[in-house]
Amino acid sequence: MLTSVNWMNEYLDPPASAREQAELLTRAGFPLEASEALNGSDTRQDYEMTSNRGGCVCHIGLAREIAAISGRRLIPCEAEPSVTGGPARDAITVTNREWELCPLYTGRVIRGVTIGPSPRWLADRLRAIDQIPRNNIVDATNFVLFEMGQPTHVFDLAKLAGPRIIVRLADSGERFVPIGEGAVEVTLTGEDLVIADAERAIAIAGVKGGAATAVSESTTDLLLEAATFDPVAVRNTSRRHGIDSESSYRFERGVHPGQIEPAARRLAGLILDVAGGTLHEGVVSDGAPIPPPLTVSMRTGRCRDVLGVPIADEQMASWLAALDFAPVLDGGSIHCTVPVHRLDIEREIDLIEEVGRMMGHDTLPVTDTIEIRVVPVQPAQLARRAINDALVGFGFVETVTHGLLGTRDAEPFIPDGSEILGLAADTATAEHTQAGSVLRPSVVPSLLRVLARNHDNGVRPLKLFESAATFLRTGTTHMERRQLTLVMDAPGSRAADSGVRTLRGVIERLIEILMGPEALVDIVPDDGARWYAPGGAVLVSGLSIGRVGLLAPEIARSFGLDEPVAVAELDLSDIAESYPPDTEAHGLANFPAVERDVSAIVSEQTTWATLRGVIDGLRLEHVEAVELVEIYRGKPIDSGRKSVTVRLRFRAPDRTLVHDSVDVQVEALIGALTAELGAEIRR
Repeated sequence: MLTSVNWMNEYLDPPASAREQAELLTRAGFPLEASEALNGSDTRQDYEMTSNRGGCVCHIGLAREIAAISGRRLIPCEAEPSVTGGPARDAITVTNREWELCPLYTGRVIRGVTIGPSPRWLADRLRAIDQIPRNNIVDATNFVLFEMGQPTHVFDLAKLAGPRIIVRLADSGERFVPIGEGAVEVTLTGEDLVIADAERAIAIAGVKGGAATAVSESTTDLLLEAATFDPVAVRNTSRRHGIDSESSYRFERGVHPGQIEPAARRLAGLILDVAGGTLHEGVVSDGAPIPPPLTVSMRTGRCRDVLGVPIADEQMASWLAALDFAPVLDGGSIHCTVPVHRLDIEREIDLIEEVGRMMGHDTLPVTDTIEIRVVPVQPAQLARRAINDALVGFGFVETVTHGLLGTRDAEPFIPDGSEILGLAADTATAEHTQAGSVLRPSVVPSLLRVLARNHDNGVRPLKLFESAATFLRTGTTHMERRQLTLVMDAPGSRAADSGVRTLRGVIERLIEILMGPEALVDIVPDDGARWYAPGGAVLVSGLSIGRVGLLAPEIARSFGLDEPVAVAELDLSDIAESYPPDTEAHGLANFPAVERDVSAIVSEQTTWATLRGVIDGLRLEHVEAVELVEIYRGKPIDSGRKSVTVRLRFRAPDRTLVHDSVDVQVEALIGALTAELGAEIRR
């Protein structure tokens, strides 16, 4: 913020030199960034402002800080303008429809002013902070803005339709021309708060006045606006339309309703002094009652513990009094009434920070060494490393893709009953626009784009994986999940066998890493996701952790992929939290195993789960493992049927098995497959 040393000294007794002001404000937390000597005896200084100290973005606010730290007397800028006109309510009406966005709106009426150049003292004050004087009315509003930090605005009363003021949300598509040279008409949205008369929007609330009701050389009657607006609403509107101003800069940092009245009186008195006229009686206003002062208490012992300095209770109270907190010392506590210009004070720690600031941060003790405890890597992070290592070992390449997609890429991957989440128009940067405008509901489309680009460059076959967040909205609930996504080329006529079986083997290995060898992985048919054709749900001990299958051909073609693609989407978050698994070591077998393969021709609809269920139901003696070896379709097997080869491993813990004992078990299996599934055994 730019300040004038002479202007600042109007509120300080005794005055402070430019160097003293710079040193004291830097100590208060507002570092000096630049200083420039002006013609004459003044100096312009530029101070860095923090976003939480809106009450200091003005000369009186910074003077208050200087006075508190240096012990100077703060000279207030109070005003009681003379009222000689009739009731203001007879000249204007105010209707505030948005109390949450505009907690309080006030208006005063002055008639009979004379528009002209500002007096020299006023013009010099504005030039000292690099402002261009316009006329006595506009300059008066700017003076109050930079003096007290309260934005105000003046309308030409004769140009108001009604005459009436309405605080409302803009109509979508409503047009508005801001005040200022070279201003361009903007199109408002239904989210913009405006000040309107009976016919149109005449100002964007807290951001910019309108050209249609601006003060001109022919203006004689004025409506003085003083109000406060929601900081977030002002910030969003300013960003949305690319319009910023000194007013929006201050409203974005917060203006308390209690600041309005003193600033409005100051402006009215100043206009009467520089432009003449008659001030009408009363204030026309609409809004919520001014909230009562906030009371915050601080334990003096806690303050000493935090700052590490033995400060007396009375000294703490003295410093807080200098900052206008009206402290009341009560035993080991100090109860403070927060002034309206300190919106940043809400908790005990805020008051402790004020005590430390008044004492001087440079005087606080500094410990040269600190004790730290190295936190071990969390289980989920260890699990992710183990998964990545395994996938790289399987030949997969990790990708890192953008979290945004185009709508066309995202739509095929939206589950039924859900919606995609998009970016608000005013938050989308050029980078976002290039990447897409919606948060991805699945990582699959991102990997498909990578796969297609590599195909175009002659890199195939390829296996890709990525662990990233996905986003969906179901009703009013926003869901964010981290998914591990695998995508791989599955070329050839037996893509369903080679691709999905490969991914199944990978998934089984990942689950074994995370949960140990005892975990059971199963895949059951599932058509709940339309981007799979076919697809299946991945079950671990009966609980679903995701899906696996072939990508629907029409979706693959839409991404420029001409061959089948196998896909898996897994949510391993809950499993990863318990990594590493508790495992038990077993001794190696002392006796050899006997393996037998059984090939059965079954219906195409027979699933592996069904086949495995028949085998498990027999409770065959000495079966150590059951594995799927191969699935075959083609001549001489009839259409609609397939050949499934199963390998059984038999082992006894106390002896070497003879073939005759194993043959009995195999014959029992063949009988069950024939009877229960109508299988034809290939010999």
